[in-house]
Amino acid sequence: MSKSRLSVMVTVPRAGGVTLARIMDVSLARLAAFLLALTCLLPAAAIAQDRTARFGDDNISVELVADGAPTPGEEWLLALRFTPSSEEWHGYWSNPGDAGQGMDLQLDLPDGWQVGKPLYPVPQTLLIGGLMNHIFEGEYVVLVPVTPGPDAAVMNLAPVTGFVEYLACTDRICVPQDAVLRAQSGGNFDEWRGRIAPILDSEAGFEISGERLRIGIPLPASMDLGELHLFLETSTLGNGLRPEYAAVQTWIRDGNLLVAELPLERTKGDSADTPVRIEGILALGDGQGVRFMATPADVPLEGVKAFRGPRETPPFGLLVIAALVGGLLLNIMPCVFPILSLKALALAKAGGDEGAARRDALAYTAGVVLACAGLGALILLLRSAGQQVGWAFQLQEPAIVAILFALAALITANFLGLFAVPGLAISGGKPSSGGSFATGLLAAFVATPCTGPFMALALGAALVLRPIEGFAIFTALGVGLALPFLLVGFVPAFRQRLPKPGAWMERFRRWMALPMGLTLLALAWLLWRIGGGLFLLSATGVAAGLVYFAGMISPEGRTSGKSRMLPALIGLAMAAVSAIGMVRTYDPPIADSAQSILDPQEFSAANLAAARASGQPVFVWFTADWCITCKVNESVGIEREETRAAFEEAGVIAMRGDWTRRDDDIAAFLSQQGAAGVPLYLWYPAGGDARQLPQVLTPDLLPDLARQEAARSR
Repeated sequence: MSKSRLSVMVTVPRAGGVTLARIMDVSLARLAAFLLALTCLLPAAAIAQDRTARFGDDNISVELVADGAPTPGEEWLLALRFTPSSEEWHGYWSNPGDAGQGMDLQLDLPDGWQVGKPLYPVPQTLLIGGLMNHIFEGEYVVLVPVTPGPDAAVMNLAPVTGFVEYLACTDRICVPQDAVLRAQSGGNFDEWRGRIAPILDSEAGFEISGERLRIGIPLPASMDLGELHLFLETSTLGNGLRPEYAAVQTWIRDGNLLVAELPLERTKGDSADTPVRIEGILALGDGQGVRFMATPADVPLEGVKAFRGPRETPPFGLLVIAALVGGLLLNIMPCVFPILSLKALALAKAGGDEGAARRDALAYTAGVVLACAGLGALILLLRSAGQQVGWAFQLQEPAIVAILFALAALITANFLGLFAVPGLAISGGKPSSGGSFATGLLAAFVATPCTGPFMALALGAALVLRPIEGFAIFTALGVGLALPFLLVGFVPAFRQRLPKPGAWMERFRRWMALPMGLTLLALAWLLWRIGGGLFLLSATGVAAGLVYFAGMISPEGRTSGKSRMLPALIGLAMAAVSAIGMVRTYDPPIADSAQSILDPQEFSAANLAAARASGQPVFVWFTADWCITCKVNESVGIEREETRAAFEEAGVIAMRGDWTRRDDDIAAFLSQQGAAGVPLYLWYPAGGDARQLPQVLTPDLLPDLARQEAARSR
């Protein structure tokens, strides 16, 4: 008889209590090595009898059960049945996650007998202090397949013995456990087999892109999905990468393929190569799940959003319509409306040439659609490369915001009549095709900080659909944005309703400087928020230099000829020097959540899980300083004394995710919720699942929800 040692221990300690357990485990390993050396001198049976448990199994008891008698050459099952002494104790899966300890099993078996890999039920998740653990609550059974040799002597076989070490924990304390094992017959093996996650017939594939892991698991498209969670048995992924267990997992369905995307984190001192295969368990909810083995493959990042619960992705046609309507609504935004209005008035001023009106409308539409489609293609390309980006992601880049700021300053100055650009519709002259195309690009570019209800539905789906479908949705958004002017150009009845040209048009153009000026102030505030006061001052220098340069070279300038060249160059030099100053003065201030009267917690997956586990209602909102809709909603529905009082009465936990600067965790969570960007508002009733609130908040919505929770708790 030989002693088979089956070690299934994965320990990644982070918390103080678990570190002590790890120290104990190292001592156990050394003692086990000493005992192993003694096996060279003592008979195996004597070892089994002399082996004693130092810690015992008082907190989670264990017994070894055999499934009848073994047959030579055929698989024979042994079962380890773990039974906690009370509900507060839990055990661990083979990969315990961020903290904990897996099982370390030794079996005394005859020579030539093979021990297979232990088979586990679907584990559960436990999040404590930002650490994700993979655990079992209540009684659980681990099956261990054993295969005797083809000529094994199985008649009158003595009971199998062994030794097992494991960890028993509560939410506050962890205690090492061990036990001497002696197999007994009995047990309900049919039931225990049913609890084990079955292995998939088809092989899965995995792909590592940057610090993101994608695993494509073959599942029938007709299979209903519950609460999905991917448990990785493989704990190291090479090149210093390991799973970030507590991070948000994103799910996409592409026909018979379910794709899971998981964030990874880098660790020091790990230079191993990427594994040739990754194993784990896919939990499907209600204790159901499947085991999988994945090998390197090309895993797509598009398909249909795999929502949790009963939500379904709308049909593609409805998404296109939503994008069209969402783009149409962008025209009433304060940064886009002035451009559209002056474009229409420029068309009226151009006269009644129907052919020219249509050419002009098509040129404007081409500019808008090209800008929206190009931005969409860039977003889809970056996401396929593993980047967590969404709509208006470019506004998280200080340089892009500075460009928008300078552009808004130029448009405002143009509306005030400080300079004119020949052929550009917003300059008041007759439009040209090139100028209309440029105006369309401009309108789409300045519309990017905005989003709306219909846009959220469409763009959220566009990020996970097939690339051609996602591209079509972004294109539809551009068509919606261009639609009003397209109608003006092609429908004479609309052009006839435009006011007749006159001196009032110049006054109207100057009045349009007011909303553009407000947009300029909003961008100035955003620059201050993302880069600090000196950064804003430098950006103002760039904008002022460009405005001065434009005024000098404009045909409307009061001087002419060579006398304007030197001042124009001085303006450019001022802009260049200020641009260098922007690079040197960029100093992002620290975000301050105390600015909200709700005193929200900072969003993280760990904080959200802890808040939901508290049994209190939770309100989570995602915002950004560049999001106009967000700021309006905060003033109307969130930052109000009535909301604060109602939240205090109901014990609502407020949590805010600030996406002003790039944050991959927030981006992944938004994607999981089917949102392409902010705002996003989630309401978690006490002990319930998320309810996604409208993107336009009313003053009474949040107080009413809080009062309902308070009434329910009485």
